Amino acid sequence: MKKLNIAVVYGGISTEHMISRASANTIISNLSDEKYNIIPIYINKEGSWIMYDNYKSDLKDWQWEKIGSDVSLSVNQTQKGLLRLILDKAKLISIDAIFPVLHGINGEDGTIQGLFEISGIPYVGCGVLTSAVCMDKSFTKIIAQNAGIEQANYISFNEHEYKTNSEEILKLIKKELGYPCFIKPANSGSSIGIKKANNKKDLIAGIDLALNHDKKIIIEKAIIGREFECAVLGDALSGEINVSGVGELKHESDFYSYDAKYMDKTSHTIIPADISQDIIDQIKNYSAMIFKIFDCSGLARVDFFVEDETNKVIFNEINTMPGFTSISMYPKLWENEGIGLEILLDKLIDLALKKAYSKEQKIWKIEQ
Repeated sequence: MKKLNIAVVYGGISTEHMISRASANTIISNLSDEKYNIIPIYINKEGSWIMYDNYKSDLKDWQWEKIGSDVSLSVNQTQKGLLRLILDKAKLISIDAIFPVLHGINGEDGTIQGLFEISGIPYVGCGVLTSAVCMDKSFTKIIAQNAGIEQANYISFNEHEYKTNSEEILKLIKKELGYPCFIKPANSGSSIGIKKANNKKDLIAGIDLALNHDKKIIIEKAIIGREFECAVLGDALSGEINVSGVGELKHESDFYSYDAKYMDKTSHTIIPADISQDIIDQIKNYSAMIFKIFDCSGLARVDFFVEDETNKVIFNEINTMPGFTSISMYPKLWENEGIGLEILLDKLIDLALKKAYSKEQKIWKIEQ
């Protein structure tokens, strides 16, 4: 059986650059050498695309910028691949599928997915529109609200609105949400730029912090409860939706911040979650519903709170390119279902190829 050429694209210019590199380490190390020719493409913090042949021995050393060669994605759909630039010559490297291990801005917000669409190369994960609306928390909330999904009360506004009407907005937040509340950039991941506010001073500081990361922000009423996550695999438009069991996040910090996720050794996950079967079923049903509502494909991790006082399941957010680090919940949830990482990666690549083939067939029929 002919090996597939799989380009693993990672790094990027977002604040989640280092997390992307850690996720890529895991994925590249677990892709089958027997099935794939693995072609890692590193996007540095300046946005340059770099390829290096001897990645096996140097994947963690990161000297690529010194010894790698520049590549770019061909947008000519008759030449589906990468153009490798060596001196004054360009060599085409054929690519069967792309695995974008990119988190945050320009990675999972629909922008690079648009580039892949133009190239005509199949890629793992959600499409342009789904990636964009799931990355933007304000649009996620509007769609979830329209679908009748329980979520925390919130207020959304942009930088211009805040600068021209800050006192009225601060009064509205206190009236509608109260304290404590959470301030979040609308477009950010890994809890970067998020702050909990217990008073007006905290709130103003949190808004200033969030506006450093995005021009639009979300303020949410704090939910006092436990945090759970569920993994989904499949393609909503084809009707293939597979839902994992449920895992719980445990941490000692005020909330699951960047430091709590990646620095605090006391933070951990419990899989399967120790909670009633009724709540597990609700979380799984909600996860499948949300995956379908947002037209997700490939993978997504759906996050929830379970409120202490009421036991209500409350939707928090959806992540269309969850982490694959050593502590990440998404692969661990599937491992608990008996699907190891190598098989999981095979399934994701297979879903990408099926989705692209289905799209090509529809185009062919229209042209006929």
